[in-house]
Amino acid sequence: MSARRLGFLSFGHHQNTPGASARTAGDALRQGIEIAVGAEELGLDGAWSRVHHLQRQFSSPWSLLAAIAARTSRIEIGTAVIDMRYENPLLMAELAASADLISNSRLQLGLSRGSQEPARRGYERFGFHPREGENAADMAREHTEAFRAAIVGASVAETDPGETGVSLPLSVEPHSPTLGERIWWGSATRHSAQWAGEQDLNLLSSTLLSEDTGIPFSELQAEQIRGFHAARSAAGYTGNRRVAVVRSILPIVSQRDSELYGAAANASREQVGVLGGAISRFGKSFIGAPDRIIEELTRDAAVMSADTLLVAIPNILGVDHNLRLLETIRDHIVPAIGWERDA
Repeated sequence: MSARRLGFLSFGHHQNTPGASARTAGDALRQGIEIAVGAEELGLDGAWSRVHHLQRQFSSPWSLLAAIAARTSRIEIGTAVIDMRYENPLLMAELAASADLISNSRLQLGLSRGSQEPARRGYERFGFHPREGENAADMAREHTEAFRAAIVGASVAETDPGETGVSLPLSVEPHSPTLGERIWWGSATRHSAQWAGEQDLNLLSSTLLSEDTGIPFSELQAEQIRGFHAARSAAGYTGNRRVAVVRSILPIVSQRDSELYGAAANASREQVGVLGGAISRFGKSFIGAPDRIIEELTRDAAVMSADTLLVAIPNILGVDHNLRLLETIRDHIVPAIGWERDA
C-alpha cells in the first residue's frame, strides 16, 4: 500500500427527484457496487459505505459488502460506521466473518455508538433496550465488546450434553482469523478518540465533531488524533493503528461541475450548531479548482495527520459522475498530499 490511502465513502442516498440517478434503494445498491468496481480500476484503496437505519440511505451493510467483495479483488471494503445500538453482536460476528472471507481479508469495519437520527430510540424497534441505569451509548459499547470477543474466537455457548454426551465450548462460525485487527471506532469527540486508543482500535473521524472549543475544525480533529495516539501509547500497545478522516471534495474542472457546484464554492465554510443537544462543529466542503483544494488540504492538520483519506461522494448522481469525480481527485489533487497509486 502507499503511505497515504485514498478511498471513497458513500451514504447510499436515493430519492426520486429530477437529476437523481439513484432514485430507488435498488439503484443505490447496484450503483454502489459498480462505483466500487470502478474505483478499484482507478487504483483507489478503499470503498466504504455509511450505515443509517430507518432512512433513505444504505442500511444493514452485509449484502452490499459481500457483493462488492465478490466483484473486486484488491480494494479495501469498509463501513463508516455501523451503529452498534442496532446490532446483535453474535449474528454480526457471523455476517462480518463471512463477508471478510469472501473478500479474502479486505474488510475494514468501522463501528460507533451511533449518531443523531430522525428515529426516536429506533434501536428499541430492533429489539435492543439499555439495561436499567445504562444508556444507549453504554449498550453500544457492550455490543462492541461482545462482537470483538466473538470474532477472535471466544466461547459464546456450550454443547448440550444431552445431545452430544459432552460439555464443550462453542464459538461463532465462520471465523476469519485477522478480522479483529481491522476494527475501527467512529469518534466525534476527543474523549471517544481516547477511548478508541485505550481499546486498541483504529480511528475514524468524519466531518462532524460533537464538541467545539472555538478552534478551527481541522485543528480540533488533529487534537483528537493526537489524543488517540497518546492513549494507545499510555495503554502500552505496540505496533500501529490506522487513522482515517472524511472530507467532501468537489473539484471543478468542467462546465458541468461548475453548474453543479459553482454556487457553493465560495459559500462553503465551517459551521457551529447544536445537534443532539451538543454544541457541534461541522467541517467545510472543499469545492473549486484543484489548485485551490490542494492548498486547503495541505493546510488541514487532520488530513495531514491521517494515513487514510475518505472522500464523501454524491452517490445520488450515479456511477459515471462519481467515477469521473474520483478520477479527477486521483489525478489532480491527492498526489500533492502524498498519495501514490500502487503498482
